[in-house]
Amino acid sequence: MDMATGEFLGFLNLSWQAVAMLVISGVLMWLGIAKKVEPVLLVPIGFGCMLANIPLGGAAEAGGFLAVLREAGIHTEIFPLLIFIGIGAMIDFEPFLQRPYTILLGAAAQFGIFATFLLAYLLGDGWLHVLDFSLQDAASIGIIGSADGPTSIYVATTLQSKYTAAIVVAAYSYMAMVPIIQPPIIKAMCSKEERALKMPSVAGTISQRTKILFPIITVLVVGLICPKATPLIGCLMFGNLLRACGVVERLSLTAQNELANIVTILLGLTVGGMMAGTEFLRPETILVFMLGIVAFSLDTVAGVLLGKLMSVLSGRKINPMIGACGISAFPMSSRVVQKLGLEANPYNHLLMHAAGANVAGQIASVVAGGVMLMLVPMFI
Repeated sequence: MDMATGEFLGFLNLSWQAVAMLVISGVLMWLGIAKKVEPVLLVPIGFGCMLANIPLGGAAEAGGFLAVLREAGIHTEIFPLLIFIGIGAMIDFEPFLQRPYTILLGAAAQFGIFATFLLAYLLGDGWLHVLDFSLQDAASIGIIGSADGPTSIYVATTLQSKYTAAIVVAAYSYMAMVPIIQPPIIKAMCSKEERALKMPSVAGTISQRTKILFPIITVLVVGLICPKATPLIGCLMFGNLLRACGVVERLSLTAQNELANIVTILLGLTVGGMMAGTEFLRPETILVFMLGIVAFSLDTVAGVLLGKLMSVLSGRKINPMIGACGISAFPMSSRVVQKLGLEANPYNHLLMHAAGANVAGQIASVVAGGVMLMLVPMFI
């Protein structure tokens, strides 16, 4: 009787790992619902985490629907590519095209990816051998710093990292927590006077012809230089072409709304479903998260440092805070800079300037992912 009861009652099978993860799932949903911290990401991730950690529920086990979604959408790399079509359709590249210098900020803000990659590899198979990180694992961990969930999924899955689950969850967690992580770093690096610095508006608009040619030329340039980035940059720019061309409005709206919403729900639940306590609460996973925050922080620091240099060289016409938007967490990072700018100066509107750096970071993170996929196999 006791055995039969134990086989059907979930609470009799609760482990400390399951309890811990159920608490974490509650925190994620609380942050999304009560604090409105990127609810589109945190609510489905938190709910998926809850489903994965209910004993005997079977949602994340072999044959369960979360396991099926993981196999169909993560292992095949379909979810991140479909998400990129939606993201591309939602992005207006005009702020970037009006301020092409922001591509430098996007490039600078990828520094943390490669620095953390080297750190993880040196701690692992590269030198110290204190951690079980192979070259593929180190590259996949470093890409967390892009704050780009789809790219992190694509790179970790393609390189077959054994820490893919932790990497994906870390990437999406840090994306969602941009409003928590970035402000202290920015405030520590930029004085109130610097944060209050107003930037001049840009005169004129970008022609539709330029907007149409931009995604096509970007795919050709990036694809020919870094072929491994072609699927990611191709889907991103295809979505943007649907928006820019003006003749397929139904497809553009579908990509921005129905496609993006459906895949976001499925991806969020799947990512949460990868957070099973028995697999997730391990020392290696904690280290992956720690290295991820190192990558994210270094990216922010590098972007702001270049922003400060550009501010000096431009005669203080550039607010250094926009360098923090060189990461690809669009539009979360842009909102952070806009908020900090208004706090320092109620007449300081930096959103469009920050958005230029943010979308530049989106392109740069895809290129960084392609570089990883191109270089790592050469040294295996």
